[in-house]
Amino acid sequence: MSLLDVLKQAGVGAVEATNPVAVQYAVVTGIGPLTVRVDQRFTLDEDFLVVPEHLTEYKVTLEQGEVLIRRGLQAGDKLMLMRVQGGQQFVVLGRVSS
Repeated sequence: MSLLDVLKQAGVGAVEATNPVAVQYAVVTGIGPLTVRVDQRFTLDEDFLVVPEHLTEYKVTLEQGEVLIRRGLQAGDKLMLMRVQGGQQFVVLGRVSS
């Protein structure tokens, strides 16, 4: 690795350090396993996504049967993601209306 390459890497690291997070938009392309398409550029699977509880399905069983309290993510849902510094994890902030 040349000195120039080392300097470039250091510069990129410094820029990333000043921008610890980035907000991006995505669309759910698959469920089970969860996959999303980010800004029509790349696809992420559930290994790279942190999905908060409020976006997961929640059902309860009552005497009358099962009741859906909260629906989970579905194909076609538009999402807002926050990229964690380093880009290895993306936190799903929520659904976005059209």
